[in-house]
Amino acid sequence: MISRAYYSSSAREFLKTDSKSILGRLTANHHFALDIKQRNAWLEQISNLKEQLEQLPGGELFLEFAIPRMGKRVDAVILLSQIVFVIEYKTGQADHTRYARDQVLDYALDLKNFHEGSHSRYVVPIAVSMNGVRTEQTWDWYSDRIARPLASNGSDLGDIIRQALGEVAANPEARLASDSCGKSDAAWASSGYKPTPTIVEAAQALYQGHNVEDISRSDAGAKNLSITSECIFDVIAHSRAAGRKSICFVTGVPGAGKTLAGLNISTHKVENTEEHAVFLSGNGPLVMVLREALARDEVVRAKERGDKITKKEAHQRVSAFIQNIHHFRDESLRSTDAPVEHVVVFDEAQRAWNRASAEKFMQKRGVSSFAMSEPEFLIGVMDRRPDWATIICLIGGGQEINTGEAGLVEWFDALYAFRIEGLVIVICRKVPAKSIKGYRSRGSVATSWACQAGSLSLRITRPRSWSAATRPRSTALNAVTFKSSGF
Repeated sequence: MISRAYYSSSAREFLKTDSKSILGRLTANHHFALDIKQRNAWLEQISNLKEQLEQLPGGELFLEFAIPRMGKRVDAVILLSQIVFVIEYKTGQADHTRYARDQVLDYALDLKNFHEGSHSRYVVPIAVSMNGVRTEQTWDWYSDRIARPLASNGSDLGDIIRQALGEVAANPEARLASDSCGKSDAAWASSGYKPTPTIVEAAQALYQGHNVEDISRSDAGAKNLSITSECIFDVIAHSRAAGRKSICFVTGVPGAGKTLAGLNISTHKVENTEEHAVFLSGNGPLVMVLREALARDEVVRAKERGDKITKKEAHQRVSAFIQNIHHFRDESLRSTDAPVEHVVVFDEAQRAWNRASAEKFMQKRGVSSFAMSEPEFLIGVMDRRPDWATIICLIGGGQEINTGEAGLVEWFDALYAFRIEGLVIVICRKVPAKSIKGYRSRGSVATSWACQAGSLSLRITRPRSWSAATRPRSTALNAVTFKSSGF
């Protein structure tokens, strides 16, 4: 299990603990080469926090706190009297830069929007420039109980925290906010990923007006995308109504429109529900490009409508439905809770690691018991949902680039690992025969069912029954075959 923070304890325990021991905890959880600059920065932060926390009435402290699924770590988080203090250190820096303020505000917004335990709490972002001058603080709050970023030189950090306590205590809504927090301070850190309803609605609305062909320069026709998306929507609707679990594979050559189909699915709004999906990709540059393109376009369109929105706000909305699959995986390793989404889209799913590569990588991350392939793990994560789920895998045939990327057959092996009897593997004409060669010998039944829409192909796996004696999980991955009239 991966820890949410490299170090966590009560403020009182932190003050009693030797600095070298705290540094040892940070280093042990780092799992990367530790350079002297980072080591010295941690020691300076520890020293400053020990000095400033002595002035405060308790609280909980978290160092290198991971924001759920965002791939970001906050230098320090202090939880005190239902207020989340988000602290970013700039050791050796003399100026209180705009970049530092923007960075700590980003962290505060991510916690507020994506960390369940922070939804109802006041959040105070503080940028600490250790060599800076002491400045007078001006208190101003956004509508969602986030303070405008404050600047500290370290020596006044305790004073700023006490001022925040007074500001919140004087607010007539503070009692209501405190009562609605739900989770105790001790349980706050264990809270997982859950986007606020407003950020989900904003993300869905943001995407609906875009001409996504312009984003990816795809030549996929509108009819092609529509047929594929509508068929998958039918599968999702059937799974929802029947309380089943399904997995779909969408294949196509580069430029066929797989990514566009995935984005359409992940932003589809189901009326009268809080249900939403997420588009996951292990291609970091693609995630950045898609987020940036959508955010920039939203700013332009908002201006044309006469609305005011910053690119930072637009990026927050996009992050609700376009995420890095590695951050999704790490969050699932921090908690055994079911994901909040019923539907996930895995982009470039053919590049998922086999067991040997996944196990080797996770051992480097400090997870010694990761004895499964990435497809098996990801299927197992969605199988945590007690009701229903749909997995959509976007497959580029023959695009396994690096060692350990096992291709489509690894997903079939993962399904077989769930002890599904009579598994129907749907093989489309676009998939090379070698990608499924020998699979029949593993005990599954291969059946040809080709559904094509232009250059895209959709295949759905359907397990017919489970063996009660060997079923390893309480929830069955009962995928279904569902034919749309569009095929």
